Amino acid sequence: MEKVLLKTEIKEFPLFVKGKVRDIYDLKDKLLIVATDRISAFDVVLPDGIPGKGKVLNKMSLFWFELVKDLIDNHLITFKVDEYPEELHKYREILEGRSMLVQKAKRIDVECVVRGYISGSLWKEYQKEKDLAKKGEIEILGYKLPSVLKESAKLSFPIFTPATKAESGHDENISFEEMKKKFGPSLSEYLKEKSLKIYQKCSDYAEKKGMIIADTKFEFGFSGEKVILIDEILSPDSSRFWSKQNYSPDRSQESFDKQFVRDYLEKINWNKKPPVPELPEEVILKTKEKYEEALKRLIH
Repeated sequence: MEKVLLKTEIKEFPLFVKGKVRDIYDLKDKLLIVATDRISAFDVVLPDGIPGKGKVLNKMSLFWFELVKDLIDNHLITFKVDEYPEELHKYREILEGRSMLVQKAKRIDVECVVRGYISGSLWKEYQKEKDLAKKGEIEILGYKLPSVLKESAKLSFPIFTPATKAESGHDENISFEEMKKKFGPSLSEYLKEKSLKIYQKCSDYAEKKGMIIADTKFEFGFSGEKVILIDEILSPDSSRFWSKQNYSPDRSQESFDKQFVRDYLEKINWNKKPPVPELPEEVILKTKEKYEEALKRLIH
């Protein structure tokens, strides 16, 4: 099995941010993003990694950036190690296939979430409100939804449900009206429009490949005065991918992401606090298969 990369040490450049999955290095006007094989669940980084996971994330982001470049510019400069600064060439074995050199941008601190199906946190909120429903409708985050929806049902149209970014813990869902108050009407409308267009284009593509993108999230930042797409895009870490062939509402779906890890941790009744349990080999291998299957189905 491929060796797991859990951390990187590039001494020539300072660490800008160590995220749950990515190590980001500061190259002054640029950033080097390295996708490790770390995996998190319930906002905690687990002690075990998923072999090759970072390469899957990197490859998928590169693919989607190319697909939607007609809709919005993104932060990618290059993913070819030969085009990186010379000091990085000796780290080729680490960087090849799991890194990208990007423009440094001023991040807009909001998760731009788009949902085409009712699942995850939206389904949980919907269930809480269901008993209070009047006139056959439930209002969540400014959207009126029918009170008869089943779990995993397709929504009549994709909805934009932003969330405030948290440095630790869960991001908090907010209404679009709250977003406009926090970030201004003009920028908020622009981010909503772009997010919905990107989702629609990628969702249409995925359906042709027999896959459903149930929901996803995007991040944006300012490069000078221009808003660009940053971070990762439409990976199994940031999206729910379902098989179109096996899709059936009124139940949770088999997904091509880290849901398998979450399900295992729920099964063993972990209290979501340290100490963090180790993952059995079969869970690691099954998760690896799911990430690779998502890549294979969508891109190849």
